[in-house]
Amino acid sequence: MRSSFLKRKPLALLLACLLTACGGGGSSGSGAGTGVTPAPTPTPTPVPPVDSSIAITSAAGSVENRLACNKGAVVAECGLRIYQVMVESFVDGNPSADYNAGYGTSQHKGDLQGIINSLDYIKSTGSNALWLTPVFESTPKAGQDIWTTRLDATGYFTSNYFNIDPKFGTLAQAKTLVAEAHKRGIYVFFDGVFGHHKDNLAPSPTGKLPVTTSTCLSDSGTYKAGSNQQCDDYSSTATVDFYKEVVRYWITQVGIDGWRLDQAYQIPTSAWQTLRAEVKSASQAVTYTNAAGTSVNPLGYMVAEVWSGESTIQSKAYGPTSSPALASAFDFPARYRVVQTLAVEESGYGKQPATKLKEVFSTHSVYADHAMPNLMLTNHDLVRFGDLLQRGGIAEPTNDAYWARHKLAFSFMAAYSGPVTLYYGDEIGQEVANFSTQQSSNTCAAAGLCDDHVSRSPALVEGVATSFGGAVGVLNARQADLKAYVAKLWALRDANPALAYGSRTHVYADSTLYVDRKDAGSNRVLLIMNTGTSAASIKLDTAAIGADTGLTDLVAGDSIAAASGSYAITVPALSARFLKF
Repeated sequence: MRSSFLKRKPLALLLACLLTACGGGGSSGSGAGTGVTPAPTPTPTPVPPVDSSIAITSAAGSVENRLACNKGAVVAECGLRIYQVMVESFVDGNPSADYNAGYGTSQHKGDLQGIINSLDYIKSTGSNALWLTPVFESTPKAGQDIWTTRLDATGYFTSNYFNIDPKFGTLAQAKTLVAEAHKRGIYVFFDGVFGHHKDNLAPSPTGKLPVTTSTCLSDSGTYKAGSNQQCDDYSSTATVDFYKEVVRYWITQVGIDGWRLDQAYQIPTSAWQTLRAEVKSASQAVTYTNAAGTSVNPLGYMVAEVWSGESTIQSKAYGPTSSPALASAFDFPARYRVVQTLAVEESGYGKQPATKLKEVFSTHSVYADHAMPNLMLTNHDLVRFGDLLQRGGIAEPTNDAYWARHKLAFSFMAAYSGPVTLYYGDEIGQEVANFSTQQSSNTCAAAGLCDDHVSRSPALVEGVATSFGGAVGVLNARQADLKAYVAKLWALRDANPALAYGSRTHVYADSTLYVDRKDAGSNRVLLIMNTGTSAASIKLDTAAIGADTGLTDLVAGDSIAAASGSYAITVPALSARFLKF
């Protein structure tokens, strides 16, 4: 969720976004770090196309191992494969816990029981963590309109941080959800909105309340709180003390493993340092038995949402190396570069050469040493990747390229050092039917089709009835194939520490070919992506990777032997290979 863009959007869209708890729009690709949506990047000078046979004699880049997840050491936070659920739009497992109103195209009946019912499916995607959008109570006000009720359903303007919203379930169900997830080896993260809330906020169990204000912080200035809303004044220790109680309560009472942090720029980095220490302290005071039968503490992971460029993410989330604030933040700049390469972003800018992917890592030079960027493809404020493929006129769900481009995107994520996040439904290539063109800001909110909430669509969960009493979900062949591919990739991250924890060395890129090397000790893997529509033939010198003992394809299982000092590698169109050596 984001509010900073409100200063620069047309009035109609401003009103829609105030009502929908929406995020910002536009690219973080150019003008990064300004907090202002830049104009589309000019079309770059064309890169020479891939030759019929590409010769790679040496790596183009040097070893990159500065950031926390690039050092080769197995760190639990770096290995996170998070599955995000929008609670109100996901699965209806309890007919007595429904909102029946909200933003997006679902029936708005999702609840905690529906998530409990789906845990085996979530595990089957290869995910090892679960992020729930806010589940705390949003208390209706007398006479509130439908727009406020829709906003309540998002959870992003809570009234009581210490109660589960009865329209989502009960405290007992929250405890069951966390315990059952832990039995399956799944961490659970709650969504912490610690800078704004509804204006009927209840005190904590010990009587604490934050100091509130109608002047809210954006990532680049201030804005006025909307109707029925308040923001928090962190110049008061009372505010910090209130949220210390919030973070401790849910860790100690329910056993959650940490927090996703909404609009993290609304909280000063000094307060994040205090809250991070509280999360660590609370986590160390609790134990649970994990899937391996081992007694462990909650992970205590915290990941910031700062929907902006890398410089703003650095200043508002990470803080300096000498005085760290948060350790992890969503890598919005990287997400935009991935969709700009393999599809188009929401503005329509995209279809870029494979060389664009190098910029994902060049932006990381801005981040402090302790940074653990978290890469996602979609979230509840963004358009689904499948719809972006259609918006760009690139592929439809009936086309092979639609599914192949999804696999390419997930392949890039699989080789990304650090945590990754998968939005529900992306693992089966979900799209919103009869939607791809950006809708009018005057009418999109009522229809649930604004770009910043259209992905809050009905879930399709294999083997689970997503509407109470309805038929269980069945995947078609293409959906099942993509899900199996994602699970295979996530398993590769587990089995090959170079992928999630390793250093990166850029080897080669041109208009349609992208090659990176990942290293973690003796575990060494090449990622080769072909974004073109023709097969690529590569002659890779053994000297370029310092190994002549052969390559093994981690997905297909076949091997490539060296001959005359080089490897002959074929990469089919719109595909990726993971070659271990």
